[in-house]
Amino acid sequence: MKNKFKQNLIKLPMGSFFVLYKNSKYLVKKESVSQNKILKIYAKELKGNDIVSGNYFLTIKDGLLKPCEMSDAKVIDFVLNLEIIDE
Repeated sequence: MKNKFKQNLIKLPMGSFFVLYKNSKYLVKKESVSQNKILKIYAKELKGNDIVSGNYFLTIKDGLLKPCEMSDAKVIDFVLNLEIIDE
C-alpha cells in the first residue's frame, strides 16, 4: 500500500484541481518544495468542513508521510481513492 500511495501522490498534477472523494467535491492543491524533496498536499471539502493535509518527504527512507493534525490513514485513503474531475 505504501508504494501505491507514493505512486498515486506523485502522479497527481501540481497546482490546484478538483476531485471527488466519498461523494464529496474537494479542491486540492499539490506543490513541491525544498528542491523537489517534499510534496505537499492540501484538500478542502467544498460543501463541508473536511480537510486533508500532509507532507511527503521523498528522500527519507523510501518516502515518509507526515500528515498535518490527522492520521496517516486519512491521507493515504484520500490519495488512494480520490477521482480527479473537470470543473
